[in-house]
Amino acid sequence: MFEQNFETINGESHAPVKMWTKGVPVDEGAKTQLTKAASMPFIHKHIAVMPDVHVGIGATIGSVIPTKNAIIPAAVGVDIGCGMMAAKTELKANDLPDNLFGIRTAIERAVPHGMTPSRSRRKGRDKGSWHDIPERSAKAWIGLVDGFDHICDNMPAIKNTNNVNHMGTLGTGNHFVEVCLDEDDQVWIMLHSGSRGVGNAIGRRYIELARKDMEKWMINLPDKDLAYFPEGTDHFNDYVFAVEWAQDYARKNREVMMANVIESIQAELGRMFRADIEAVNCHHNYVTRENHFGENVFVTRKGAVRARKGDLGIIPGSMGARSYIVRGLGNEESFCSCSHGAGRVMSRTEAKKRVSLEEHITATADVECRKDKGVIDETPSAYKNIDDVMEAQKDLVEIMYTLKQVVCVKG
Repeated sequence: MFEQNFETINGESHAPVKMWTKGVPVDEGAKTQLTKAASMPFIHKHIAVMPDVHVGIGATIGSVIPTKNAIIPAAVGVDIGCGMMAAKTELKANDLPDNLFGIRTAIERAVPHGMTPSRSRRKGRDKGSWHDIPERSAKAWIGLVDGFDHICDNMPAIKNTNNVNHMGTLGTGNHFVEVCLDEDDQVWIMLHSGSRGVGNAIGRRYIELARKDMEKWMINLPDKDLAYFPEGTDHFNDYVFAVEWAQDYARKNREVMMANVIESIQAELGRMFRADIEAVNCHHNYVTRENHFGENVFVTRKGAVRARKGDLGIIPGSMGARSYIVRGLGNEESFCSCSHGAGRVMSRTEAKKRVSLEEHITATADVECRKDKGVIDETPSAYKNIDDVMEAQKDLVEIMYTLKQVVCVKG
């Protein structure tokens, strides 16, 4: 049996909220948001809360929301299928050059990132054009075309999104590519991204439709972001199809980027190397069908990773902190889940106001990364202490590898 490692928020008007947050701060806004979500009539058993919990748009980040016969699109969010991929290489630390700037710039050339215009728009092409698309991205897109066409039947505007053009691109915000070392000085490559512009368009469209349905049916909600699709209604099946497609896109996007990063490092080092010794590719913003406590339900993980017994997962720290490759313990009370990272303690705006450039430079002294004001919102002090986060979920996962980044490319 697991030692009980969660605290419970109970209330007469909502399902229990079980929180794996001992020793880590939880703001009152997140608790309020969680109890509103727990008041929905279709919550299955309870909501599980991970130690990286903080206020989010649509739903609390770091929450696991199991539902019966309904899905809340805003809880899934707009970065559908956002997640992590990591690959252990045969390289050792002494195979890397002393100056890692060349590796960082090679990765930056190989993976479009930040606010870089899409490939076709840089060339003056129409969105969705196949011109100037790298072969690896085009091949990954081919397997998605039929599903995309089906989504377009219900959502014609999606044709105008950067879909094939964004395949193999990182995006902005907290998305990143890192080169890391484990306890044995083995080199890992790790990256974080999702379904990009096309997933964003799908998420926003169906969140809007859910809100309109609530108005049409005159359903009062504790928060408009809790608008939902009941199973069997007009938009439910279309949304499930679209969200599963976007999750597949996100997974393929990470695979394309990983292959491009590996090639770029091989070229920079002037040697080939294996990078498939251990590989993990996991979502942490998604919805899926699962069986828990004897019932088939929809599980929305908003900033949480599936951690069934034996599942490998990735829990990254911040730019200057440790990250972890973990193995799930299959704790049913958490709906077999764990955190997706350290979790923010400062909003992006707050971090830019409170953290100086000098503090950021000091905190990332051992990492080859950007050291300018444009990334201060991602500085280590903007996040919770990753060691406290790991201690709070010791009954959810076991640590397999501890990683320390030496190169970080931010979106």
